This record gives sequence, C-alpha cells and structure tokens, in this order.
Amino acid sequence: MSKGARRRPPLSPREAWISDGRQVLHFRPTLWDRWSQRLEITSGELLPDQPVPLLKRRWELSREEALRLWAEKRQQGWQPCEPQWLPPPAPAER
Repeated sequence: MSKGARRRPPLSPREAWISDGRQVLHFRPTLWDRWSQRLEITSGELLPDQPVPLLKRRWELSREEALRLWAEKRQQGWQPCEPQWLPPPAPAER
C-alpha cells in the first residue's frame, strides 16, 4: 500500500469518535450515495460525575465539511476514542 493511500479518508461510511478529554464529537453517516454524502455530528461534554457525556448539540455536514472538522480537531490535539454513548435505536417497522 502506498503512503498516500493510508492517509486518504475512507470512501465508505464509518462512524468515528474524537475527544479532547473534555468534549467529544460523534461522526455518523446519515446519507451516503453516489451524489451526496452527509454525516450527522453530535457533540457532548464529559462530566466528572457522569458515566456518559452530556449531549449538547447535533447537526449535519457534508462529507467534505466533516473531514475538515475532523482534521481541524486533530490539529488541536483531539484524539480518536471509543464510543461514548449508545446509538439511537432504529425506527420500528410497521
């Protein structure tokens, strides 16, 4: 595998988590087709007396915007981390 291939972002959707020890961001693909890729970003605040972060905000970004946000946070010292809360349940089928 070439050096550039390892640095290239994945082409398929993946969930990812990143934290600075005080805050956490969850990146989750919501729309992924040939013409449009979007990710939902959920932010949370880590509280010392709580087992899971306090959910603060949720918004949606294009794949390019999400990659820029991830790179910006990594430059600021944020590190990938384990999942911090369970995903929302899938909608029930009728």
